[in-house]
Amino acid sequence: MSGPLTGLRVVELAGIGPVPHAAMLLGDLGADVVRVERPTAAFDPTGDRRDYTLRSRRSVAADLKSDAGRELVLRLVAKADVLLEGFRPGVAERLGVGPQECHAVNPALVYGRMTGWGQDGPMAAQAGHDINYISLTGALHAIGAGDRPAVPVVSRADLSKLEGIVTLADILRAFRNASLE
Repeated sequence: MSGPLTGLRVVELAGIGPVPHAAMLLGDLGADVVRVERPTAAFDPTGDRRDYTLRSRRSVAADLKSDAGRELVLRLVAKADVLLEGFRPGVAERLGVGPQECHAVNPALVYGRMTGWGQDGPMAAQAGHDINYISLTGALHAIGAGDRPAVPVVSRADLSKLEGIVTLADILRAFRNASLE
């Protein structure tokens, strides 16, 4: 695929939420995106792509808990411009594919991560989803009827798309800033 990002090489560590959406958008814009997925019986790298969010990229299977899987990711990272991951804080580091390990093989790599509550702080270890955000801000209370559960007016899919676009913008900004240095 050609586009304004042709030549940009991206490694995506498979997950849910905004990271796959950002990877899809990068691929749609011409980047060469490789998605590293967990090996499962259902994994088919050539296969049936009914999930539209998996378009515009290739997939490889790797068990990140194994030496071989970690080594595969680091080989991909050595030739990449960007790595995207959305694990909870500390997970990539425990798997041996955190920023320190990745920058050891590719100092110019833009390491992009997206987590619900950031990497540190009082809520960093908790899962972060839109229902959490709108309830903590009081928005969920404002739409409730009081005598029955509130139904959010914004779906998870909508917020995940927005977060994916923000992740994409941050990756492009970081990549552009790195290329200016």
